[in-house]
Amino acid sequence: MRRAASRTLGGMWTRIPSSSLRVTGADRVDFVHGQMTNNLRAAPTPGLVPCAFLNVRGQIEQFARAYRREQDVYLHLDAGQAGALAARLRRYIIFDQVEVQDVTDELRTVHVWPGAVPSGWQADGGDAQTFSLAGSTVLAGRVNRAGAAGVDLHYLARHGDAVLAALPGTEVALAELDAARVQAGIPDITRDALTGTLPQEVGLDLTGPLPSISYRKGCYVGQEIMARLEARGNARYHLVRLTGAGPWEAGAEITADGKVVGQAGLHAGSGSVARLRKELADGAGVQVAGQTATVTLITAHA
Repeated sequence: MRRAASRTLGGMWTRIPSSSLRVTGADRVDFVHGQMTNNLRAAPTPGLVPCAFLNVRGQIEQFARAYRREQDVYLHLDAGQAGALAARLRRYIIFDQVEVQDVTDELRTVHVWPGAVPSGWQADGGDAQTFSLAGSTVLAGRVNRAGAAGVDLHYLARHGDAVLAALPGTEVALAELDAARVQAGIPDITRDALTGTLPQEVGLDLTGPLPSISYRKGCYVGQEIMARLEARGNARYHLVRLTGAGPWEAGAEITADGKVVGQAGLHAGSGSVARLRKELADGAGVQVAGQTATVTLITAHA
């Protein structure tokens, strides 16, 4: 992390492995709103809303960032996720005036780290902005991937060379960004192998590091489970940070006293985030893939 911090003043950016969907049609906002955990209707235009798409048991199938725009809803996902989400959305189209297009091959994404500002980005502007960069129209979103808000920049693949040449500072590897987000206690739902879990268990609740739920927005797939968890507050797991030499694979079992107590995320830097049973205290020692690791509780966000 010292190496990364030393370059902040000059600016840093990282390529983000991505997939993406474009949803169009007169009913696009209401339709997507009715499928996801967060409140797209309440977002401004343009606006940005992090969200999850759940199964009927309330478990995460996909995590996305939804951009509400004048002509479409753009869904930005981790690599390899767009196809499954597109199939799911199309299953729910009945009389809705909606079209779902996979635009993964047409677009690329980089994250410009905190402290660097791409030309055209308005620091005092909204969370989603569109502007011209190197002669190309780009979509940008205020996103916290490293412990403070940076900028996700989405651009046409065919304009990639010009856009990348116009970015501030130096390209750094994804592993360095992963190390920063782990230190900040921020999950990457897909790459940390946290799909199939409840949002409240992995930092997506309102006080978590990646709040992505509205409890007042109305019905969606999995909403009944979310309402029950809000009322009872009885999720048995929560998101923590593990410190250990590693490496271990994302999804590796965590054990304590011979019992499985959770699962670890991707190892990066000095450890990983992890889904862990709540009875494990701050500073507790656990085992991951035969290695010793230490639990650090993540402070609740306001």
